[in-house]
Amino acid sequence: MITVEVAYALAHEQKIVAVQVEEGSTAYEAVIKSRIAETFNQIDPEKDPMGIFGKAIKDPKKEMLKAGDRVEIYRPLIADPKEARAKRAAKLKAQKEQETQAE
Repeated sequence: MITVEVAYALAHEQKIVAVQVEEGSTAYEAVIKSRIAETFNQIDPEKDPMGIFGKAIKDPKKEMLKAGDRVEIYRPLIADPKEARAKRAAKLKAQKEQETQAE
């Protein structure tokens, strides 16, 4: 048996569950065994993307775990990161222009 963690995070809540799995277990198996989907009913282990320590994995049903790994279940992005950065930059630019005009 090895110990791994399964993690899921929302904007204001996160949970990390330590779980013991057999050597040779997959990321998917660890998520199922952790029962984290019972706490967060929006988790769908069949479809949700997963990663190990921030690195995405292609197939959680084939990705073998090592002792100490942390399986992360990713939720869908609400906004495109590039688009969000562009909006923030435009807002900052507009604020600076207003400050310059006020002087």
